[in-house]
Amino acid sequence: MKQKETNRLFFIDAMRAWAIIMMLEGHFIDGLLHDAFRVDGMFSYDIWKYFRGITAPAFFTVSGFIFTYLLIRKPQWEYRSKRIRKGIKRGLELLVIGYLLQTNFLGLLHGEIYSYFYVVNVLHCIGLSLILISGVFLLLKHWEALSLMPILFLSIGVVLFVFEPWYEHFNFSGLPILLENYFSKANGSVFTIFPWFGYTCIGAFLSIVFHRFRFVKEFYGIAIPLFLLLGMGLMFYSTPMFKWLAYSSGWELFGMVANNNYLFIRLGDVFLVFAVFILLRKWMQHPTLLKIGSSTLTIYIVHFILLYGSFTGLGIYKYLYHSLYPWEVILGAILFVSITIWLSLKYEKYKLLIHAKIKEKRIFVFRQLKYLYLQIQREWYLFRRQLVVKKIKQNKF
Repeated sequence: MKQKETNRLFFIDAMRAWAIIMMLEGHFIDGLLHDAFRVDGMFSYDIWKYFRGITAPAFFTVSGFIFTYLLIRKPQWEYRSKRIRKGIKRGLELLVIGYLLQTNFLGLLHGEIYSYFYVVNVLHCIGLSLILISGVFLLLKHWEALSLMPILFLSIGVVLFVFEPWYEHFNFSGLPILLENYFSKANGSVFTIFPWFGYTCIGAFLSIVFHRFRFVKEFYGIAIPLFLLLGMGLMFYSTPMFKWLAYSSGWELFGMVANNNYLFIRLGDVFLVFAVFILLRKWMQHPTLLKIGSSTLTIYIVHFILLYGSFTGLGIYKYLYHSLYPWEVILGAILFVSITIWLSLKYEKYKLLIHAKIKEKRIFVFRQLKYLYLQIQREWYLFRRQLVVKKIKQNKF
């Protein structure tokens, strides 16, 4: 038996909304909580810190899931070609927006580009990941091997995670800093394309599985316990497994993975989050929640401006960095998340009107500049003509 087809997986939008809210409060609390309360071993701080660590893996996984699901949703090549072009364009936009948000225009006025401009953040990595996924799809299409797509995406994710201790110590200092920061954390980048591209690849793999079995009535009934088992297995048994592999094979790499096994453990966390949101999918269709899930880029931009002071350097961090007590930072986080989402949804509501007004003003300014240019050109022509006439008169005498 098959279910009625739906064009949208609401639990994915809800999961993306949860991830962006977690990111907002995480950035706020991490930046403003007083150092005296950052105590490892304190139960409340450890719980918050652990859940904060789930946000980025979930966000990368969901981003890969959504992009690939939309890409393969229809089999027609015309549709897929359009999605690829749109994905590459979106990826480039994210890269540009990422650098713009890290631009301090006050510094530019003094002829200085601060080093923070070159740092790679979430937007850069997700943007480049979308471009890479598009590239993988195009290569497989060229080789007529699209059937290998799920295996390839899963393999890329696993390989990037397993070999992370090996390539983490590569020296990329010979590259220009703009490129180096995509591979190295030496200059302040928190996210690098490797291993984080691995999460988007695993998200891409999951989207193919969901797309293939989306009409099977029993699919969600199987998916929920499977995600729970995989999640718990990766969280509690992946480290012993790598220790056993290191002991059995004598390959030191497996031991290095076991000693810092954050990638597979966090993947287990992501699988548990998937299980919870699939289980609660019937209650994940509230319009506001779905709007938040579909407005994550706007929310990210607004939060970056308010918190870090994009363009001017005048953000909340500048005035309250590591200075708030727990009750202050909790109330502040609630207020910050609420204001950021409210501003973002207001912008989304009037986005078309705002863009139309901006376009209208841009056209007006362009026309005025064109008119000014023509006037200057005309005055310059008359001035030169007068000089020529004057010179001719002088030559006559």
